[in-house]
Amino acid sequence: MKYTQLGRTGLKVSRLVLGTMNFGPQTDEADSHSIMDAALGAGINFFDTANVYGWGENKGRTEEIIGSWFAKGGDRRDKVVLATKVYGNMAADGDPWPNHDRLSALNIRRAVEASLKRLQTDHIDLYQFHHIDRHTPVEEIWQAIDTLIAQGKILYAGSSNFPGWKIAQTNEIAQKRGSYGLVSEQCLYNLAERRAEMEVIPAAQEYGLGVIPWSPLHGGLLGGVIKKESEGRRRASGRSADALANTEVRAQVQAYEDLLDKHGLEPGEAALAWLLTRPGVTGPIVGPRTADQLVSALRAVELELSDEVLSGLDEIFPGPGPSPEAFAW
Repeated sequence: MKYTQLGRTGLKVSRLVLGTMNFGPQTDEADSHSIMDAALGAGINFFDTANVYGWGENKGRTEEIIGSWFAKGGDRRDKVVLATKVYGNMAADGDPWPNHDRLSALNIRRAVEASLKRLQTDHIDLYQFHHIDRHTPVEEIWQAIDTLIAQGKILYAGSSNFPGWKIAQTNEIAQKRGSYGLVSEQCLYNLAERRAEMEVIPAAQEYGLGVIPWSPLHGGLLGGVIKKESEGRRRASGRSADALANTEVRAQVQAYEDLLDKHGLEPGEAALAWLLTRPGVTGPIVGPRTADQLVSALRAVELELSDEVLSGLDEIFPGPGPSPEAFAW
């Protein structure tokens, strides 16, 4: 495994991030534990989750599965850089209650305590805001975060799904308060969705945030979906099926798969390897449902894409270009 600094921090994290969103809803506890053991054994030390994972009536279940894995001992907790998130409403579905969501100081305090209990740990390494909060002053958010840092309950704060201007605003206010500010941004970023290159990634680089792309295969669209479909291995579903219904998108994905087939590359591994070449990227989040999917993702770390492949990928999936030139002269 290769490692890098998380943004401007001294924290060393793996170039792949283990995403745990499938733990509970799609992968049972025993298999989830096996995947985490395999990830740690392969050198992945950066695990990402969120308080709402588990979804529906099972919100918090994913954190519980990670907590029961930590409880097995064997230095599991000490070896992991643990990231979770706050924002979503944790009240029972159908019974929303005021102050059980967003980023008020009250909810941040409540959410941290609940996550620590589920995770069976005394601290969270990276506490991420899952979405912007249009109703809570940034000063209030930093007051709550600074208190938790002083208490030793969290070490760093990060953002997720923030636009570039909000990253700038949040860190400017942090600087005025003498707070350390955001150290990471978790955003939607992959070959098929490159809008983050216009504002989000430049803002993150300017303020020293590590970029952690989620959905690196764009819901399976970049994982060889057409070939799998033609071979009868797996039919496209969800977001990838909707995208392939568009003939232009289907032609684009077909060209992508043809290019990689020509060079003897697996699409999913190439899509991850491409992200690892991008400026500012700490590491993409991989969310394996099975141990085999984890093994495939691990191969991407060692994969070197040639200039010919990189230029071919840019031709098929052109980025938006720099801001403001992308939309101005």
